[in-house]
Amino acid sequence: MTELLNREDVVDILCGATLFGAGGGGELQEGFDLIDMALAAGKDFRLASLVDMPDEALLCSPYLLGAISDLPEGADALVDGVHPIQLAYDRAAAYHDDPIRGMIACELGGSNTAVPFFLAAMNDAVVIDADPAGRAVPEITHSTFAMAGLPPAPIFTANAFGETMVLENIADDQRAEDLVRALAKASRNDIAAIDHVLPARCLRGNVLEGTLSAARRLGQLWREARADLDTLPQRIAKATSGVVLFEGRVTESIARNEESFTTGHIEIEGNGQFDGSTLRINLKNENMIGWINGVPAVTIPEIITLMDRQTGDVVSNPNAYSGQLVSVLVLPAPDAFLTDQGLDLSGPRYAGLDEVFRSALAD
Repeated sequence: MTELLNREDVVDILCGATLFGAGGGGELQEGFDLIDMALAAGKDFRLASLVDMPDEALLCSPYLLGAISDLPEGADALVDGVHPIQLAYDRAAAYHDDPIRGMIACELGGSNTAVPFFLAAMNDAVVIDADPAGRAVPEITHSTFAMAGLPPAPIFTANAFGETMVLENIADDQRAEDLVRALAKASRNDIAAIDHVLPARCLRGNVLEGTLSAARRLGQLWREARADLDTLPQRIAKATSGVVLFEGRVTESIARNEESFTTGHIEIEGNGQFDGSTLRINLKNENMIGWINGVPAVTIPEIITLMDRQTGDVVSNPNAYSGQLVSVLVLPAPDAFLTDQGLDLSGPRYAGLDEVFRSALAD
């Protein structure tokens, strides 16, 4: 069954995805811009369950990858009016004999969850109610695609200069991450990519189904609950079985571009019940680890999300600023990332902490 979505439906999905984004997954406004581009072109949005797709229907995962950076000196964009993800899609469509029937978000986040909605709308395809991460993640390797050993290649990429590249014979997701990241670095740290072009039968059981519907419900709650900013963080935490870990004022926010990742840290001085304590969050695109008074209090794969207490907005990286009042929420990790395999890929050790994962949500 395919559901036709209106703008508010998709906005709710993107807002919920941003809450699951752990500070990453791209800017929410960029997601809104993509949705409005499709609507301005007279297109519509259709959401479908993976179970309803024919076994041989080709699906793909489109996304944007990179870090915050300025255009390199002397480099001018060669394409005007055509989004790089469309250029990548055109190359993918020409490569395959069968049409691509559906798009799967690579992660949950403000813009990367919008990418498949935009691309599907512009190319008469559906968006699948699923993703391989259940949150935003820093690398291609952090996915159920990688856990299942699904082949990422051929990978189709395009950049703002109109350059398109096809990567074939890629050994695995780690090699895919290295190559696409290198292309992003050479493309003002921002590249559009399409990978895992596979028939639906290969993806069944190898993605997290229903995640866009979950994001939609959370986004709707967020929209309705923002009338009371004082209780908003607690309502979001309760709805997700999460917690409000900390509240306070940002005293330092440092972000830098490092090998096409946004890295750095955020320092927060506690107030209210957290008066006298400090929280430091390290980030690598997403929020990785939180220390309270120098002791690790939360780590990936649990979802660390900052919310502005005066606006109710989610604070995406690297946009925290000194003096900002924030609530720090911890939302549960997707179950797939709590397995031994998931923790090996995206647990504390990936973030540089030589400790066994301990949930911040444990009683």
